[in-house]
Amino acid sequence: MDTTDFWNLIDDARAQVADPEDAEAVVERASALLAARPPDEIVAAQQRLWDLMAASYRAPLWAAAYTINGGCSDDGFDYFRGWLIAQGREVFERVVADPDTLAELPVIRAAAPEGLEMECERTLGIAWDAHRAATGADLPGGSFTIEYPDLDPEWNFSFDDAERVAMRLPKLDALYA
Repeated sequence: MDTTDFWNLIDDARAQVADPEDAEAVVERASALLAARPPDEIVAAQQRLWDLMAASYRAPLWAAAYTINGGCSDDGFDYFRGWLIAQGREVFERVVADPDTLAELPVIRAAAPEGLEMECERTLGIAWDAHRAATGADLPGGSFTIEYPDLDPEWNFSFDDAERVAMRLPKLDALYA
């Protein structure tokens, strides 16, 4: 399974759920679809997932997650990126390139007034759940690696610094002010 296959899996799952903005439903469906594939593809999907998690490990995105979720720990950032992956390739790539575009998403615009958090921890278990369903066993040990890049030092400031965040993420700031 390559990255395109992984994104096709997410797109297929989004197409098969009643509400594609429901990340939990998307992930549940994606895991079921993945469980129907050969075990080696399931194992490969785990690496693709963590490759995407590493590609999205960026300080500007973390600041956006912090703004949207009213704070964002290390784990919270993982769960936010899990939610982002469940939104599909187009949204993921656009948002990773420019996190301020999150403010344009209807799901974010609808959630902002109520302060709803955008997280989906279950995304991190897509392959684990699929492998258990398909084989009855956990993923093999050492079947994936995670290599996070260094965070951008220009974003090395407290995300509670509203003025700095507003300058860098003006659309999100306007939505969450």
